[in-house]
Amino acid sequence: MLQVPANSGDAVAGGRPLVTLRHVDKTFSNGTVALKDLNLTVGEHEFISLLGPSGCGKSTALRLMAGLGDVTGGRIDWHGSGGGAAADREIGFVFQEPTLMPWATVFKNVYLPLRLAGISKADAAPRVAEAVAMVGLNGFENAYPRELSGGMKMRVSIARALVTKPRVLLMDEPFAALDEITRFKLNNDLLDLWKDQSWTVIFVTHSVYESVYLSNRIVVMAARPGRVVAEMDVDAPYPRHEDYRTSPTYNDHCRAVSEQLHRAMEAGGA
Repeated sequence: MLQVPANSGDAVAGGRPLVTLRHVDKTFSNGTVALKDLNLTVGEHEFISLLGPSGCGKSTALRLMAGLGDVTGGRIDWHGSGGGAAADREIGFVFQEPTLMPWATVFKNVYLPLRLAGISKADAAPRVAEAVAMVGLNGFENAYPRELSGGMKMRVSIARALVTKPRVLLMDEPFAALDEITRFKLNNDLLDLWKDQSWTVIFVTHSVYESVYLSNRIVVMAARPGRVVAEMDVDAPYPRHEDYRTSPTYNDHCRAVSEQLHRAMEAGGA
């Protein structure tokens, strides 16, 4: 595992730069300083985890990248053809809770983004079916959320994000409320989809173990004000399955990241 300087800003472990946060500040109307001088560059096809204690601004940074709020200072630049705002960058967002419409079937919940975009149900049907199949819910298209387990509800939420065919998938602690067995399964399925679809994934988590298992780069943040204090490359090859999760290499990686997280918690309020 390779540690690179904190606030490097221009370090990219993946392909060419996709999005860059330059000296980003975010202060809320109540005076809370959520982010201060946050610098980060994300490369195409990377799987990055934002790791840190509660209140370090991980979710805030994710929402700013998605265009769900404005920065107080600094800037967020999307690279590639035409540049443009976050709304133009083909982003899918998966929230902490599934946030499904309880009165709607799986099909209708997944169809929602396309319906809002003015795409007819008939034209959307193949894309909805593809997204449902990608998350392993074939046969549940007509089920309602009350008929699904917690893990299945989260799969519906992921399918809803995938149906728009995003280039970038932003995930805000999507598996935090799930039991360990379900979480492990969804971690594996997410990695398989990431490799197959060549997405860029930015994943918020509190879990050292989850970040090491999933990511090729981990960004460690400290709280009050939220900022990057360390970045670490995870050099374990993909695919990663249970043999990696039980390996000495995985344990070594988790120990190194835990040390950085502990330092980040001590740095909070600096």
